[in-house]
Amino acid sequence: MNMIREVKSARVGDRYYEVKHPSGLRIFVYPKEQNNSTYAVFGTKYGSVDTTFKRSDEAEACTVPEGIAHYLEHKLFESEDGDAFARYAKTGANANAYTSFDVTCYLFSCTENVYESLEILLDFVQSPYFTEQTVQKEQGIIGQEIRMYDDDPQWRVMFNLLEALYHTHPVKIDIAGTVESIAKITPELLYRCYHTFYNLNNMVLCVAGNIDVNKVLELCDKLLKPSAPVEIERIFEKEPLEIVKPYVEQKLSVVTPLFQLGFKEDAGNRRRTAKELAETEILLEAMASDASPLFRRLLDAELVNESSFGYEYFEGPGYASVIFSGESKNPKLVAEEIIKEAERLRREGLDEPAFQRSQKALYGRTVSALNSVDSIANSMASFAFTGRELFSYIDEIANADLQSVQRRLDSQLLADFAALSVVNPAE
Repeated sequence: MNMIREVKSARVGDRYYEVKHPSGLRIFVYPKEQNNSTYAVFGTKYGSVDTTFKRSDEAEACTVPEGIAHYLEHKLFESEDGDAFARYAKTGANANAYTSFDVTCYLFSCTENVYESLEILLDFVQSPYFTEQTVQKEQGIIGQEIRMYDDDPQWRVMFNLLEALYHTHPVKIDIAGTVESIAKITPELLYRCYHTFYNLNNMVLCVAGNIDVNKVLELCDKLLKPSAPVEIERIFEKEPLEIVKPYVEQKLSVVTPLFQLGFKEDAGNRRRTAKELAETEILLEAMASDASPLFRRLLDAELVNESSFGYEYFEGPGYASVIFSGESKNPKLVAEEIIKEAERLRREGLDEPAFQRSQKALYGRTVSALNSVDSIANSMASFAFTGRELFSYIDEIANADLQSVQRRLDSQLLADFAALSVVNPAE
């Protein structure tokens, strides 16, 4: 029996349905009747950092090669009868997948043949097929991908930063692993990781668009293969609070130096709440958006450009950092200015007009994203995996107060835990 809960937002006037399916899968359906397209995400809480884990039905922990989550994502599209992309070509859907540090997601978008495309998604993600021959073939393909990213400036500036911030946490390891680590991957290991993390109790399905919730559930009743609930303990070595080193640089083929400045935080054993996330996002908007004094100073001094400068709150199981990035002829001076601005805000406080402007800007962007079916489905999946809820997050933005946002500076943007990564032009 499906347990269906309608979730409404009086604030934005929208609703969606959350379903706990008997198979163990959590299903989210967000109808947008006026929209011509539909977007679906079928994801698992399994990413590149999950290399050491313990199942609740086993006595011992297991360590697997780095890059195996990404490898598994590639292989899952294949079956004995061909690949999923060929099946999607017949329905006209645009399909893709990605592996991040903490999740793996399979997705499609379409304007017609919605339920046929959804059937393909539910079928191939639940139908692993790995052989010695296909696994070995993929090692060469992914090995080429790894070597390609070794020379990618944007990729290198990020992972160089993570290596400067983190001592032991696997977030500093390339999502695809290394050529050496993927050589250790076998069909048996792939099946082990699949049956651990692709348990429906560890997964979500999010569908947004011109969709009927009952038809989605009929397909789910037909295709979902029930999973016995298994608890998964992710195991990480203790990560010191201090950073590894404050500066790292590399020379690659770029015209203008690239930089990423990261401020490491004590992530502890929990994820930030929706309230804490909203407050951090408002703080960063006030400090560094294109309407902020800091950005205007950097732009007027020709230290950054509008198209590349950005910031994000980067967090997951066991790691959390605020990261600023962009292009600059003088990255060290940009880093100094960002650190000085954080210290000024800590000392003088955030003023009320800047707070209100930032709160309204973040609220407006978040609500307007509800017009986009891909934004809706991806956000619902992200919030589900982190124990948050979409409408509650919007409410937290609207209800945030200046004092709470100011208090985020007690534990964020601390100069003692900052590291700068730079990619300079090769000579």
